[in-house]
Amino acid sequence: MLRGRARRGREAHAGTGDDPLDAAQERRVRAVLALGGVPQADLPDGVQQVRLRLLERAASGQEAPRDVSAWAAVVASNLAMDWHRARRRQERLGERLAALRQLEHPSGEDTSVLSVAVAQGLDELPDAQRQVVVLRFYADLPVRSIAEQLGVPEGTVKSRLHTAVRALRARLHEDEVV
Repeated sequence: MLRGRARRGREAHAGTGDDPLDAAQERRVRAVLALGGVPQADLPDGVQQVRLRLLERAASGQEAPRDVSAWAAVVASNLAMDWHRARRRQERLGERLAALRQLEHPSGEDTSVLSVAVAQGLDELPDAQRQVVVLRFYADLPVRSIAEQLGVPEGTVKSRLHTAVRALRARLHEDEVV
């Protein structure tokens, strides 16, 4: 019962600048992150992420978790899984880049002809289609980010991309570039 009152007291002060995690909760979060495979160097960032999420929860008016320690452990576990997903994404990206480097590069003349044809094809696209093609393939932004930045649904971005790529492909075939 005293623990519950102490916990509620800490939660009430979470918005006053006090640390939302006590020392025992922080140790538990570190342990969960470490057991989840997060490297030692990244543990402080993980603990900060848990603190941030707890503060964001309080700032948004959500009710404080009944058991902050358990809630923090679950969040830490999710962060560890996210860390592994991000690492695997980076590894796959590295593998794809390595595979691209191993492919035979076309001659300089072939490359410049293709570049000119693509540039001309981009010029002929409507502004909205050209914008999503440039953001997706040249700026390497994911569809979700493009949609957020442009203030349109993801489906709209996908549709514009599809239409633009189809038009570019047709243009390159017409010009017998590919």
